[in-house]
Amino acid sequence: MSKRREGREAAVQFLYQQDIHGDHTTDLSKDFWAFREAKASVREYADSLIAGVNANLAGVDARIVKYVENFGIARLAAVDRNILRLAIYEMFHCMETPPVVAINEAIEIARKFGGEDSSRFVNGVLDKIKGELTRPLREAAK
Repeated sequence: MSKRREGREAAVQFLYQQDIHGDHTTDLSKDFWAFREAKASVREYADSLIAGVNANLAGVDARIVKYVENFGIARLAAVDRNILRLAIYEMFHCMETPPVVAINEAIEIARKFGGEDSSRFVNGVLDKIKGELTRPLREAAK
């Protein structure tokens, strides 16, 4: 598994833990990283993704709510919600990641950690959201 995939998976796991814990102000990272071992490079990448999602959470969640019909953010499965959060953050804020890579990674992570329909659900929501992008879908921004 690549460093970036492992970092994304760790970030989703941390965001899920944080979401279930219900407190975005408590630093859960020490306990999380004691439980989930990872190379320093993976941890560094995951921590940067986690910080980015948390710093942009309101805007990311607003995009999710805009495209999930008849569902509030709290009604989404916690795994799906956090996979979407990570992917949307990457699509709009991580210029070194082509948006289609963020979408494909989210779908694969949903297959691994989500429910039976998670990958289709995540794909459908992200497919709608990608229409808001103003940068090329298959290229990293310069």
